[in-house]
Amino acid sequence: MSGLEFSVIQRIERRSFLQAGMAAGLAILPGFARAQAPADPAHFTGPDRTARLITGARKEGFLNLYSSAITEHMNAVIAAFEKKYGVKVRLWRGGSEDILQRTVTEARGGRFDVDVVETASTQIIAIDREKLLQAYQTPVAADLMRESVIAGAPWLPSRLIVFTGAYNTNLVKKADLPRRYEDLANPKWKGKLGIEADDNNWLMAVAGALGEDKGVALFRDIVARNGISVRKGHTLMANLVASGEVPIALTIYYHEVEPLKRAGAPIEELNIAPVFAFTAGAGLARRASHPHAAVLFLDFLLSDGQKVLADHDNVPTNLKFQRLPKDLQLSFLDVPRYMAESAKWTKLYKDILLNQKR
Repeated sequence: MSGLEFSVIQRIERRSFLQAGMAAGLAILPGFARAQAPADPAHFTGPDRTARLITGARKEGFLNLYSSAITEHMNAVIAAFEKKYGVKVRLWRGGSEDILQRTVTEARGGRFDVDVVETASTQIIAIDREKLLQAYQTPVAADLMRESVIAGAPWLPSRLIVFTGAYNTNLVKKADLPRRYEDLANPKWKGKLGIEADDNNWLMAVAGALGEDKGVALFRDIVARNGISVRKGHTLMANLVASGEVPIALTIYYHEVEPLKRAGAPIEELNIAPVFAFTAGAGLARRASHPHAAVLFLDFLLSDGQKVLADHDNVPTNLKFQRLPKDLQLSFLDVPRYMAESAKWTKLYKDILLNQKR
């Protein structure tokens, strides 16, 4: 190495050392640290966390929410949030598949309007797999049903969708009700059963609880012996039970039954253990344009907003507002497994239902 080369290296090392020292010294200054690494609202902590979120949210003015919840129900949550914080929420409501498609399509086109996504777990997992969500911290997480939280997921459960059966109380006596899934194969239920057209995830859950071969064989046997009326839509199915057109439905959503009962309809839940559930989740968009408002809304949705949802017959995930029967034996659908096996269960479900004797 020549003397010139050695001298140049010495000057570079000396300059690098001085620059590193200056950076280290400046980094300990609070003002400089904040300028270099702005605090992320998704990870605010400390006693002033909410105050900081409110200040930032009011500067941002609003947030954009994509949700598959019933419009009336989510609008009630939004109204309560806006009243409390003075921050507007712009809602785009669509079905779960619509929200998945819109979120992914916009992102691939370089458009990042959405701040918060709230939709069924199957779709929110798919959105996360596109790297469109970021994890967020909230103290409210400690109040959520432990079983409803998927470890490592960047989103949190906002609602439970609970599968229940239902029966018409004018047509079926409580003493005669099936107590086990096996009881549904009894010939006395011939011509009296109904099921929703797309609930292949329910079949996977039943097969998982009974053993796959046994569960699938049982479902085939029930359909072969007694037949089953196939209808599209859980709301429709609930109304058909209430009207008496379908005496017993195997799959209805729990939140569809309560409003009909309050209105005086002759309908009651049929909870054959285990009762299966899956979640709707709420996630923070990775490229959220209004991050303070978004995190503030997520906090509200998972706390005070849970009471609003419960008042509109949704099943909250926050245990402080949980109204499910204490003796309900709830089992959670393995959503990641279903996503991996959905084609199998969709085909199996349709094959069994379409091939039944008319």
